[in-house]
Parts: sequence; C-alpha cells; structure tokens
Amino acid sequence: MPSRCLTALPVFNEARHVCAVLDEVSRYSRDILVVDDGSSDGTAELLAARRRTKKDIRVVTHDENRGYGAALLTAFDYARRDGFEKLVTIDCDGQHEPQRIPQFFDACTSDVDLVSGSRYLQQFEGDSAPPEQRRRINQQVTAELNRRLGLSLTDAFCGFKCYRVAALAGLSITEPGYAMPLEVWVQAAAGGWRIVELPVPLIYLDEKRSFGGVLDNAQTRLEYYHLTLDRAMAAAGAGHGEPGFCAPGSPTLRVGHVSAQTTCSD
Repeated sequence: MPSRCLTALPVFNEARHVCAVLDEVSRYSRDILVVDDGSSDGTAELLAARRRTKKDIRVVTHDENRGYGAALLTAFDYARRDGFEKLVTIDCDGQHEPQRIPQFFDACTSDVDLVSGSRYLQQFEGDSAPPEQRRRINQQVTAELNRRLGLSLTDAFCGFKCYRVAALAGLSITEPGYAMPLEVWVQAAAGGWRIVELPVPLIYLDEKRSFGGVLDNAQTRLEYYHLTLDRAMAAAGAGHGEPGFCAPGSPTLRVGHVSAQTTCSD
C-alpha cells in the first residue's frame, strides 16, 4: 500500500520566491501544505490566487508571525491530524531543490524516523560558499550536539527533512523560533530515533538574508542556540555539559544515498 506523503513549506514574507518554488514542488509532491506565518508582503494574496486557479496547495495561516519553529509545529499537527505517514519540510527561499523530495520520501522507510539533509556530507558542482559566520556557528553547534547527544551529525540546521509522522507523537516542542531544530534533536535522541542524513547541495541565494531583530548578531544567535539546547537537555533529564547523553533508546544515524522511485501515492 503506497504511503500518504505531505510536503510542507513554512513561509514568511516570501513573495519573491513562493510562486516559483511551489511550481517546482508541485512537480514532485501531490499533497502540499503552505504554512503562512503572518506574511505582510503580498505572500498571502499570491497563495489565495493560486488556490483559486491551480488549486494544488493547502494553506494554514497564522494571524501574526509566530516564528519558524511554530510554523513547523503547525505542519506537524496538520500531518498527524490528516493521517499522512511521511512529512517533508522544505524552505521557500529557493535554497532547497524540490526535485530531491522523492529521495527524502524514499529514505524515510519503516525503520527510519527522520531523514535530515546535510549540506556538508558531499560537494556538489556549483555549491555556494556559505557565509563564514553561519558556517562557523553551524559547525560549533553541530559538534556540541554530537558530543552531548552521542550523535554524528554533519549539519544541525538544514531545513530539508522528512519525518515519519508516527514518530512526531513523541515530541513535545516548546521553542517557536529558529532554535526549534535543536529541541527536536534532543528529543529525537532521547526517543532513540533512527536517523538518516542525505547529502544536498549548498545553495545560498541571499547571503545577507536576515534572521530578524537581535538574531542578526552572530554572538546573540549563538547564545540563543546554547540556551535552547541547555533547556532541552535539562527537560530531557541530562545535566548541562554532560558528554554522551544517555538516551533510553540509543539513537542511530547513517548516511543515505537513495535513488529509487518514490513510494508515495500519486
């Protein structure tokens, strides 16, 4: 029996990219959810027009901007409520390649809970040079996650992921902002999730893209990540700074290279 698969895009003020990205996503995923996180730049009007004409997307709208993590949580809830089995999340800024969506669905087999994209597993022709401060923070936080959780991740912050929807029931996420993935990693490790990393190209279309407010300061952003990680570790019952987080289920991670045809229903 083919799986029911959903692709979700968290969107905030993406009028420049949303139509082109959705055109591409629709080629590789039948079921598409857009979570409009309080956009005010015309994105909402573009989405409404698309629903009237092409009718190929579902839209959930936040009345005000709640944050990247909150938008993902809305997608999680939607996928669980509507009976989907697999959920791909992909950003709407043009930095993820929609043609890789089927690979993520295929890699999320019955014995995998999370497929996470990595921009640092392999080099692709045409890869961008990442902004130095972003690369440095990613490396530092990824190394800390590996040390404290007993993982061997190469990219802690790639937004291109596929979740086995049944596994989402084990999460209890409270962080609404950009640090939300750190809370997911801690709870995934605590739950013994089976994890696959898939290589994806490193694409930066706008190196000066803003995180918003004080988070545009690299040191402030790093402190925010550390605070979120410490809180998540404490909530999971681990002491601050303890190496080798001892999770009851012993999480596993492997590198995946999947090229088979998607098993999602079309």
